[in-house]
Amino acid sequence: MAQNEICSAVSVLDDTGSPQNFGWSRQPDFFYDPALVWAPRRKFSESDRYIVFNPTHMVIFEIRDDGYLGSMGATVVSIKDKKRSTQIFHSILPFGSYEMPSGSRNGSIHYRRKKMILDFVPMESGARIIKADIPRFGRHRSLRGELVLTEPAAAESLVCNLPWRNDKNAFRYSRRSPWYTVEGVIQLGTTEIIFTSGNAWGIFDWNRSIRPRADVRYWAASCGLSDGRLIGFSIGHGLIDSSAGTENAFFVDGRIHKLDQATFHIPPSNWLSPWHFTSNDNRLEMDFHPFQERIDRRRMLLYSASRRQVYGNFSGKVVLDDGAVMDFHNLTGFAERNKTRF
Repeated sequence: MAQNEICSAVSVLDDTGSPQNFGWSRQPDFFYDPALVWAPRRKFSESDRYIVFNPTHMVIFEIRDDGYLGSMGATVVSIKDKKRSTQIFHSILPFGSYEMPSGSRNGSIHYRRKKMILDFVPMESGARIIKADIPRFGRHRSLRGELVLTEPAAAESLVCNLPWRNDKNAFRYSRRSPWYTVEGVIQLGTTEIIFTSGNAWGIFDWNRSIRPRADVRYWAASCGLSDGRLIGFSIGHGLIDSSAGTENAFFVDGRIHKLDQATFHIPPSNWLSPWHFTSNDNRLEMDFHPFQERIDRRRMLLYSASRRQVYGNFSGKVVLDDGAVMDFHNLTGFAERNKTRF
């Protein structure tokens, strides 16, 4: 399938506020002004999510404004003993009160609720800082810490602007960057989770969209070292119209290798059984061995959302743009299914 690579700065919306310029890019150079959107605020969906991990733990931070319902959440997954702690704080009808930035390069997010603090701060160097202070996390523990995420030199991202198949006025402008190195410390109760450069990794998942009435989306991502090289991937599919460009790519040392359509072969009876992934261009063969599962459900008035997420290790091979075959083994990551309806 031919994909439309956009190589210059273009606008996500036309003068009437309708989505345009569908395709994918290596850099987040699209121009997006939410004030131009024709849709009511309840149809907006804005989210920033960071997934960071080392050999012992995975930590996920997310801020999301879905119009009817907003949420700030953190999840800590123990890879060693397969335990998990999650804390999510909900806000009713946030309608833009989180002040999410319209671009993924600049603009900080500062979330405050009583004594809780969560900050996402991008730096001019391309690094990102996460600060968290959640006095009551899970079972009466606290979660505190600061992390610095650093991007590789000349890094590229998978940036997509795509419509939905059954609603051409709905669109998703997204950025996926699965290649950060991470340094810092997260204190969970009496447990210190230490992230050191070369042994800890991060994924940035950024979305601004106008939702259709119903959506289903599958996504998987990971990053880490393979034979001394930094590799990562972002693959997914769903009800989005990917005729102008798929949301599938592998990254080697921060540089993108674009894939066509990807298929998730999920065991129907048990999501903790091994999965398999393939692509229609015969460039991807990958196995996924999950070790833990999380299900999150949210509901407010006519709005409902559910996320089924599994954590595990990926192994396989991918054909790069130059035809070289790269094998990789036991990369930590996750796969998920998201359903929304309003």
